[in-house]
Amino acid sequence: MSYRLVLLLLVAAVPPVQAQKTVDITGTWRVDAGADTKNGPREVIIRADSSASWGKEVVRWRLKEDKISIVLGGEWETHKIRLKDNTITLSGGGLDKPVTLRKVGPATPRPANVKIPDDPDH
Repeated sequence: MSYRLVLLLLVAAVPPVQAQKTVDITGTWRVDAGADTKNGPREVIIRADSSASWGKEVVRWRLKEDKISIVLGGEWETHKIRLKDNTITLSGGGLDKPVTLRKVGPATPRPANVKIPDDPDH
């Protein structure tokens, strides 16, 4: 057996030391009825195509470690995100207090005629 083949088999057999767990935040999320959102959205749909929407607003999102960034007005706005069971809690990034949303179902598809906002970094 050649050295290269042994090395290839070894690399393939050993999982990466710092493999990150993929977090799935897609779905339809709703704020509890009694929560004060200060005219913010009560229901958010997060899709795997990097779009999210509430009402008529459609944004692009990006998840990195414990932060979610969304494009609002052509700029990224970043919030700390905590996912536990079927709830997401957002804090920071201009929010006066944390907001918790509960998953109520799968994400609905984005209408084909609705464009995802451009990524301001590209």
